[in-house]
Amino acid sequence: MTTMLTGCMWRDARLPVSTDHEAQATISFVAPEYSASTKPYFENVVKEFEVKYPNIKVELQVINWDILDSAYNTMISRNQPPDLLLTNIYAHFAKDGLLNNMDELFSPGLKDKIYPYLMESSKMNGVQYTIPYVTTLRELYYNKDIFNDVGLTEPPTTWTDLEEGARIIKDRKQVDGFGVDLTDNEIWAYLSYFFYGAGGGWMKDGEWTINSRENVEGLTFLKSLYDKGLTDPEPAITTRDEKQRILGNGKLGMLISGNYFEAVVPQEFPGLKWAKGPIPVKEGQTPMVLGVQDVWMSFKTDHTNKDALSKFLDFIYEDARYEEFVLREGFLPTIRTVGDKMAADDTLMKQNLNAIKNAKFYPINHPAWSAVLNATRNMGQTVLLGQMTPKQALDRLQHIALEKSR
Repeated sequence: MTTMLTGCMWRDARLPVSTDHEAQATISFVAPEYSASTKPYFENVVKEFEVKYPNIKVELQVINWDILDSAYNTMISRNQPPDLLLTNIYAHFAKDGLLNNMDELFSPGLKDKIYPYLMESSKMNGVQYTIPYVTTLRELYYNKDIFNDVGLTEPPTTWTDLEEGARIIKDRKQVDGFGVDLTDNEIWAYLSYFFYGAGGGWMKDGEWTINSRENVEGLTFLKSLYDKGLTDPEPAITTRDEKQRILGNGKLGMLISGNYFEAVVPQEFPGLKWAKGPIPVKEGQTPMVLGVQDVWMSFKTDHTNKDALSKFLDFIYEDARYEEFVLREGFLPTIRTVGDKMAADDTLMKQNLNAIKNAKFYPINHPAWSAVLNATRNMGQTVLLGQMTPKQALDRLQHIALEKSR
């Protein structure tokens, strides 16, 4: 796909140059590195934007996800925050008064393009602090050849089916049945799958419910799969991306991942026969969908230029340019103009966009979420090794959530 898009549908050195005569402006811009394509893509965006608006200088940094948090927190601690940051948490910054109101940066045309149901997580106390840039849908992916070899015809939809399917794969194929990522990159996702799957969740009616009976049951079930040898052997060590490669190489039956897996397969595992199903839930629970968003936020700086920022946001959301990014990285679009076009051309995209309308999302608009997320990072190994019970671990998270909510 990268090769196909190198000829790029929107790159054109003859972009019209702005005739604006306002004073020189600077935008510092930090983005995460999603893949090897991310940095070249944004470098080209910056180059073309500066051609069109020669009076606006864009300083770009693309930073690996593993060190992104520490990098931008260092900038903030030095009173040098970026004008624009793309990441997945924000509310603690808003609480501290560090962020601009995005309603002051949105152009009317851009605001009208974004799917309204994706905007709610970007608001805190009624103020629009972020703009959703990309989103993903989490589902169960499985190796069809392994399923066929062991006689499984359908993906599991309940916890009982999941356990039985993983056991059959382990016994008959001698490969791991179910991949679990409890590393500090993804543990909050797997907690979400089994919290919601048990009928629980992170919050209810605006209150933290991390140590609820349902959530304890969900984490206890997940640990039981590990204790019975039905997961991969290193949930707290090998990441989701590594497990995707293990599944692609025929050594893992199933795992939960994002729809970007569908973009990875043709490039990394062209011979893989795969399919997907819903995230398994406890018997009697409603099937659930988890969505994840990455959002733009704008820090107040000593050189904030809202007009320049508005122009840049309009530029990166221009339909053809934005569509290329979504295709490169395997995301779902957050703007209806691109979403409608892609859904008309791709049945799978249409299914994904319909599904995410009813998705549950992380409580990123609560100021305590950042602290809760950080506190989960080393929890996986502690629970799996029995150093803390699931209830003790979730009691600790609940305490942190309440403390940080004061």
